[in-house]
Amino acid sequence: MHRAHSTDGVDLAIHDLGPDRDGQPALLAHATGFHGRVWVPLARRLTGFHGWAPDLRGHGASSAPADLDYAWQGFAHDVLACVDELDLRRPVGIGHSKGGAALLLAEARRPGSFRALWLYEPVVFPPSMGAPAAPGPNSLAEGARRRRDHFESFEAAEANFAAKPPLAALDPESRHEYVRHGFRPDPAGGVRLACRPEDEARIYQMGRLHHAWDDLGSVRCPVTVVRGAITDAGPASVAAAVAERLPAGRLEVHDELGHFGPLEDPAAMAASVLAALREG
Repeated sequence: MHRAHSTDGVDLAIHDLGPDRDGQPALLAHATGFHGRVWVPLARRLTGFHGWAPDLRGHGASSAPADLDYAWQGFAHDVLACVDELDLRRPVGIGHSKGGAALLLAEARRPGSFRALWLYEPVVFPPSMGAPAAPGPNSLAEGARRRRDHFESFEAAEANFAAKPPLAALDPESRHEYVRHGFRPDPAGGVRLACRPEDEARIYQMGRLHHAWDDLGSVRCPVTVVRGAITDAGPASVAAAVAERLPAGRLEVHDELGHFGPLEDPAAMAASVLAALREG
């Protein structure tokens, strides 16, 4: 595991996912509440690429300073800190949900950092769907605060998530990686979530307050925006608009998948990445 220093005193963990150490560099950015190693099943199928996946601030083995406000520009800083620490020369970026937004914010902040992007349902909403300046009630944040954060063992946590939605839909290996690296041994016994429920809630509350939508015009590298089925007013519902606003954007649709698509079917999504990057 590598480490990198980001802004706000954040210390990042970066996982080397392979599979080809001499391949083209790829940086994989995870969704809220997850961590870099959930990409393992997808990354090992990326023949010709060398994948790196950080635990973004507040997640996995990265630090979570108590005074962080979790403004999403911080996740863009984390992405660029990884690019700099690893000396990646125009890598491709692969992102899911918040991770997709972080990659867009990073490329807008430092144009030319990425050769191409593949983004599954990035959390980027037009101002008409945005939130007020002061975060108000948020169902995702409220759900995060109620999240069970302690189990008797890793095995108990994994069995719990396998038995009920939404994580029951995950590929078993993706779910296993999520549990084994998303929980930590608790000194008092059992295991506890690495991403604290209150931190996850604050991330969700800040999720519509960034300005990635306004910056899409400055992201000039090829970008494939992928969505699953549209079931609500979430990121899938605006994926087409995001792709259209990007100078070199294209939309890909997988109605057979949900919002966790890269973790539900990593084989199909790896094939999508490889095809998109060949075209880009």
